[in-house]
Amino acid sequence: MLISKKGLELIKSFEGFMSHPYLDVAMVPTIGYGTTHYHHRAVTLNDQDISESTASYLLRTQVDETYGKAVNHYVQVPLTQNQFDALVSFTYNLGVGALKSSTLLRDINSGKIAEAYNEFHKWTHANGKVVRGLVARRKKESELFLA
Repeated sequence: MLISKKGLELIKSFEGFMSHPYLDVAMVPTIGYGTTHYHHRAVTLNDQDISESTASYLLRTQVDETYGKAVNHYVQVPLTQNQFDALVSFTYNLGVGALKSSTLLRDINSGKIAEAYNEFHKWTHANGKVVRGLVARRKKESELFLA
């Protein structure tokens, strides 16, 4: 599966666009729509500004080549487009390792959809603190997952 336009818009709505490098809430150098790497090179705070179209391209490329690919690989049961989009957003935000080791993934692969829905809400911390933006993001992802 590939992420839909709705899925990309969900990611963009939470990541927001920044043309210049910045430190995200986890203190990771980031640019564009939450991009932390350009084709295997980490973003640095000294990088040049990018356009919105470049940011959209980087997002789409990374989603397709890394995060969507990981969801397709680790999820062993059929998904709806909404479920796939929600899981790609989750994985883009938290990383492939978080998906791979999560109870969320185990619940999905076991057919426990209601339990999987509840697992989204456990991923709302950064640097040991609850982050309001992550609470909102997990709410939207979980709602999309069940839609």
